Amino acid sequence: MAHTFTPTSLSPRAGRIDLDSEAAIQARVELAACFQLAALHGLEEGICNHFSAVVPGQDQLFFVNPYGYAFDEITASRLLVCDFAGNVIDGEGTPEATAFYIHARLHQQQPRIKAAFHTHMPNATALCLLQGPPLLWLGQTALKFYGRTAVDEHYNGLALDNREGDRIAAALGDADVLFLKSHGVMVAAPNIAQAWDDLYYLERAAEVQLKAMASGQVLKPIDPGIAQRAYEQMREGDPASARAHLESGMRRLRRRGCEFEH
Repeated sequence: MAHTFTPTSLSPRAGRIDLDSEAAIQARVELAACFQLAALHGLEEGICNHFSAVVPGQDQLFFVNPYGYAFDEITASRLLVCDFAGNVIDGEGTPEATAFYIHARLHQQQPRIKAAFHTHMPNATALCLLQGPPLLWLGQTALKFYGRTAVDEHYNGLALDNREGDRIAAALGDADVLFLKSHGVMVAAPNIAQAWDDLYYLERAAEVQLKAMASGQVLKPIDPGIAQRAYEQMREGDPASARAHLESGMRRLRRRGCEFEH
């Protein structure tokens, strides 16, 4: 169940705020593509879940999806621009309440995070329902996240105020992936392409882990030294690989005739 957010005020688009720079337009298009790619891969949940990205050149503003639209309905022009005080600076509608309180506080408390994707995607969320560590170091895909995850063990209901947003930001700490027990996952990244790349591969890692667990056979963990080495090898190429992955996804959307750029 989602709750709409009531902003403190609705601000008209201000001429002093440049929302039409080349970088800002590109960020809009890439973020909209991520919503539609997430829908394409079954990573959405109704009209809930939310992605955000800091507006390039405007560190106190962020793009976020409006409440009431499925992921495959999100286009570049449909995205909202919000500030950390709760004002909708640009766009029609308002964010879902938890979207504002989680993402505004996350970006404000952790300026390193330029993109934050929160989903209840089925496999990664299933790991959040288990006792103990969610992601195990069993397969190569999982090693992309070796040493990069944190776990919030304390489900506290819906994030409907700044305190809960601050608590989630603190639980993430220096990690890039937060497993919210009994809830879902948050992926934080320095740019939109890396957020998408991590979101996609996190779900794939969770999927194969659950398949292995369901077999009933003994699980075979990877030696920590090898895990660390593989992680370092992957991370060296991650930025370029993430960029290529997102661009590939955008080409797929265009071939399908998906409208996300306007």
